[in-house]
Amino acid sequence: MTYINEGDFTIMVISIILLVLAVILAFYLYGMYTRLIQLKNKVKEAMSGIDVQLNKRYSLIPNILTIANKFMEHERELFSSIAELRSQASGIRSTKDTIAQKFELDNQIAAKMGQLMVNVENYPQLKSDQTMMNTMQTYAEVEEHIAAARRFYNSAVNEINNAIEIFPSSIIAGMLGMTIYPFFEASEAAKQEIDASNYLK
Repeated sequence: MTYINEGDFTIMVISIILLVLAVILAFYLYGMYTRLIQLKNKVKEAMSGIDVQLNKRYSLIPNILTIANKFMEHERELFSSIAELRSQASGIRSTKDTIAQKFELDNQIAAKMGQLMVNVENYPQLKSDQTMMNTMQTYAEVEEHIAAARRFYNSAVNEINNAIEIFPSSIIAGMLGMTIYPFFEASEAAKQEIDASNYLK
């Protein structure tokens, strides 16, 4: 009959404990890894949601400009500026590297469209045009959807940024080369109230 001496038994127990701890650690690290990937994919999903809503806005802008152009002869510079910004923004595919640039262009578009909407008030014929009113109503609905998509995106970014910056998941994030994502924030100009008197002169 073979007997295990006390020293061998101790080594065997320690080996089993170390093996169990290694397996637990491996599962823990894998859990953090999968969580980071899930959060990254949630941000991508949120970016896609914003893109869908922004594309709806970009589709509406030419209609608004075409209708407004019939009545607002003195706003050509504003029209050109909006068209140029739309062209730039719609040409950018949203990725982590380009999303901040796209957000900045979007803030500029929103500010210019705000100016246009205020200027519409100065043209009674345009205000009474049914097609323009329907288009503006649709535009307002799209703006609400964009705001909801921004909230979803910012929530997803907050989660992933916390995971990237807080230990111990920050170690895994660093190994994966993950860096923080930008929030979709309104520009300082967009945060300020529009003074209609600036545009109704």
